[in-house]
Amino acid sequence: MRVAIDSGGTFTDCVYVEDRVLKVLKMFSTPERPGDAVLAAVVAAVGESGSVPEVRHGTTVGTNAMLERKGARVAYVATSGFEDVIAIGRQARPSLYDWMRSPLPCVVPKELRFGVNERVTAEGLVLRSPTDAELRELIEKIKASGAEAVAVSLLFGFANPVNERAVAEALKELGVPVSVSHEILPEFREYERGATVVVNAYLAPKMSGYLTALEVGLGERFPGASLGVMQSSGGIVPARLAAREPVRTVLSGPAGGVMGAWRVARAAGFSKIIGFDMGGTSTDVCLIDEAGPRTTNEAIVSELPVSVPMLDIHTVGAGGGSLARFDAGGVMHVGPESAGAVPGPICYGKGERATVTDANLVLGRLDAELFLGGAVRLDLERAREWMGRECEALGVEKYAAGIVRLAEAAMEKAIRMISVERGYDPREFTLVAFGGAGPLHACALAKALRIPRVLVPVMPGALSALGILMADVVRDYSRTVMSAISGDFDLQRLKLHFDSLEAKAAAEFREERLVGESERSVDLRYLGQGYELNVAAGEGMMQAFHALHKKRFGYADQARAVDAVTVRVRMTARSEAIDLPVSEVRDGDGSQAVVKSRPIFFDGEWLESNVYDRASLRAGDRFMGPALITEYSATTVMPRGCEAHIDKFGNVVIEVQP
Repeated sequence: MRVAIDSGGTFTDCVYVEDRVLKVLKMFSTPERPGDAVLAAVVAAVGESGSVPEVRHGTTVGTNAMLERKGARVAYVATSGFEDVIAIGRQARPSLYDWMRSPLPCVVPKELRFGVNERVTAEGLVLRSPTDAELRELIEKIKASGAEAVAVSLLFGFANPVNERAVAEALKELGVPVSVSHEILPEFREYERGATVVVNAYLAPKMSGYLTALEVGLGERFPGASLGVMQSSGGIVPARLAAREPVRTVLSGPAGGVMGAWRVARAAGFSKIIGFDMGGTSTDVCLIDEAGPRTTNEAIVSELPVSVPMLDIHTVGAGGGSLARFDAGGVMHVGPESAGAVPGPICYGKGERATVTDANLVLGRLDAELFLGGAVRLDLERAREWMGRECEALGVEKYAAGIVRLAEAAMEKAIRMISVERGYDPREFTLVAFGGAGPLHACALAKALRIPRVLVPVMPGALSALGILMADVVRDYSRTVMSAISGDFDLQRLKLHFDSLEAKAAAEFREERLVGESERSVDLRYLGQGYELNVAAGEGMMQAFHALHKKRFGYADQARAVDAVTVRVRMTARSEAIDLPVSEVRDGDGSQAVVKSRPIFFDGEWLESNVYDRASLRAGDRFMGPALITEYSATTVMPRGCEAHIDKFGNVVIEVQP
């Protein structure tokens, strides 16, 4: 029995298949002990069936540790003279015109940076190796520093790892996790490589403890159960690998949403989508065209570069639990601070500060009686009372409308960043809205950005968990080679590197009793350039590189020498397919699904609107807004002028009038 669980800041979502039917379970997260909610979800999903679960988990433990800077105390070991590279970083300023902005402090303070006397050339020739006495001195210094984890990144460790292996072997006696660059990221660029290894070490103790405890708990309740973890790149890895290389899980939960949105939209016939995942704490957006989900090796997390493959996702601190506040000048702000699961929004019964969820409830965009299928009753009067205290001058409705508008402005900016600012026209895409709060705001955002269509998939509040359930087992391998290529001989040299990586990948997959398919790619650049473009390796890759370079930068020079910088192999073991249920399409107006009529606040006025029960809607139903569509895991708001129809998969497809 395959069970997928996505842990969010407010809710923990669980999706599983029972009697060939997809089912969803949603429960409050337990932020202090996130594993408790995960285990409770698995127990509820398995029930009395006696099945042995294959659990797949999307976790925010690593994400939160990075954002809150609550990781381990890390010792950084580098080649002597390069200890401070991790603090110096790059010249580029994160906010070019913000003169008052100060960078976050380095996660490795000065007293935890150590140098080792070694040197390897860029070609991999060993000039000097550390002596036993020098390694003993290094061990004693790190032991005295109180480090909880160690990151080792020597200058040319990717070209020849012999010195890194010697240092890592010596440091084992410390009894703390040791992360080594040639194992985590055997690529050039010392700052990015060092930072990635530091992030891995920074997360290792917490993630290792969390996943180990979770695996033990699962084993005690369900002997023989397995645990996999969603990677930031969109594939599943065994929990023990995720515990050893937690840097690959920094965007674990959002990656599940991307994969779920892509698979559901592709099945529904939409190949160009903008994913819009709004949860309780944050909003994640991504753009996917005909080529499928894109990965990047240039992600920045908490001001640190993370150069392992990650899906290209942009995150902003705007969610259903985002708190509203007024600054000293009386200007209102929404987020990024969140009420989370505890104390939560005012309407949950414990919070005392207004959130986006409270604002939506006050404006009639959430139904207090139908939230989570009636399992949770929202307290409208309490929300109005506390919001009224915060802003007596504006009045509750205007205050709530302002909160919603500011939250939507932040999300609109995020979507513009991944589309308009990268040369994509939003009018050519479909907005796929999911997450517990995504469908609440999707139509308003589509209208503002002139996106013609919104797709609200089946189980929108648990689409991240569905993506995790449907994901393949994936691992990425890479090696910097720095090789000029011009003829067959040069391409043959690349083949040797590919063969080596594929042999390593195949051996690891055999240990897991998996059969994988490999996909080769290579990072190319013109001689003298500082950055690369990734293209599929093999016949025609040079032409593909020139064409991509012209598309990206406006020119190509086919007479210029080309460098192959890094070779990459992605090994994929396909998971058993999960077919989405299909219904016969029949014309209808959805009247059988109307449960009530109620006023909803749109554009400064209250409009009488139908409330539809999504479970009662049938394929082929069509109806106009204003309307509210309620279901267990989310609520969809349709403003006036929008027309919805239900497709054969049960997705709600909304045509948005500009």
